[in-house]
Amino acid sequence: MLSKMTVSHSPHISKPMSTRSVMVDVVISLVPAMLAAAIFFRARAVVLLVTCVIACALTEWLCNLARKVPKPWESLGDFSAVLTGIILALSLPPRLPVWTAVIGSAFAIAIGKMVFGGLGANVFNPAMVGRTFLTASFGALMTTWTVPATFDPAMPDVAFTDQIVDARTTATPLGKAKEAIKERKKSVGLAAENETAAAQQALAVSKAAAETVNSQLTYTLTGEVAGCLGETSALALILGGIYLLIRKTITFHTPAAVLVSAFLFGAVVYAFNPTTMANPLTHLLSGGMLMCAFFIATDPVTAPLTRRGMWIFGAGVGLLIMLIRVVGEYPEGVMFAILLMNAVTPLIDRLCKRSPAGGVPHVQG
Repeated sequence: MLSKMTVSHSPHISKPMSTRSVMVDVVISLVPAMLAAAIFFRARAVVLLVTCVIACALTEWLCNLARKVPKPWESLGDFSAVLTGIILALSLPPRLPVWTAVIGSAFAIAIGKMVFGGLGANVFNPAMVGRTFLTASFGALMTTWTVPATFDPAMPDVAFTDQIVDARTTATPLGKAKEAIKERKKSVGLAAENETAAAQQALAVSKAAAETVNSQLTYTLTGEVAGCLGETSALALILGGIYLLIRKTITFHTPAAVLVSAFLFGAVVYAFNPTTMANPLTHLLSGGMLMCAFFIATDPVTAPLTRRGMWIFGAGVGLLIMLIRVVGEYPEGVMFAILLMNAVTPLIDRLCKRSPAGGVPHVQG
């Protein structure tokens, strides 16, 4: 039995599929999201997608040259660099300058992947490493949103307003949800200081923001809202996720754990403050939740190997996302949740050990 075993880096695939075929499957599953990005953000989406893919592939090739790999172009054939570029591009705002996308792509591959030894040796998801770096370095650029082209072909910056106007011209759903939370906290503080009028005004703003974000469910499903390129259309992401499940490229365990844990957390919070909080469906359909559940958290390299480990990992990701969205200062928490859970994946694998080949040995004595 031991002679038939192969010891290698992850990803560990339990059926006759190559790494390349898995990566190609994921790329195909992201086609609906890429098409939606092109429809809603036009040339800006296409430019960012092409830029990130080329920059990621070029960076991997240069890193292979620096490491004196005999065939520096060979690793590009597994399409992992292409997939990293696509996921990174889909998690960027439409107005991000091209040079910034190049920097993020280079950081994602060089620091998030190649310094660990390449595909299979990296601890963290490279695309999320790149996005986190861009968020920390270019915060203003990473939080500048545009109106979808289907609503206004000029795609101006979104309008930040306390009034309930057309949802497609306001801040992103998660931005509005965070505004509602902050204004509610502000009203509580003002009430404690006996500033009754100011407290009531802040509470009114909080309710208006919550009402706006909860009215955007239809738009978040189709994608006609402000946001990152590939995160606005929930329908496109769901179609891609179903494709991966049908192809058995991923299993349902991790996506279900992410979505169920996030929904339950959101439902509990919403039950206590229904007038000033986003409802749980809004959280599931907004931001990077669906992309995380189907395309990022299921990364076979940086996620646990066992089914029990997948449940633990996914639940941890979902809970961390919601904690950051509701309690933290950032409106979105996908990148931080993924990287934090990537860090504890080895511990989860150790906790959820599989039985060794041949069964568990019994000590006689």
